[in-house]
Amino acid sequence: MALSMKVGDKIRIVKLPKGLVDDEQLQTKSLFELCLGRVFLIREIVPVVETGGELLELHVGKVLGEAAFAHSIWIESELVELVRRSR
Repeated sequence: MALSMKVGDKIRIVKLPKGLVDDEQLQTKSLFELCLGRVFLIREIVPVVETGGELLELHVGKVLGEAAFAHSIWIESELVELVRRSR
């Protein structure tokens, strides 16, 4: 049974979502690739009714040399591993 995660937990991205692409305005795939293997704090969790899973919001601006909150990604919980629980 998988551990449920909560806001404030630290996670590591271990897999990338399928179907990511870069286009002229959004460099989504490149941003996710920069985040792979790195540790982030969960900022928000949203259930996905259709799949029974959850999406985790992560502030990832630091991978681009900016403030963490400057860029966010949403990733499925099954693509990350728990590093440390929040208190």
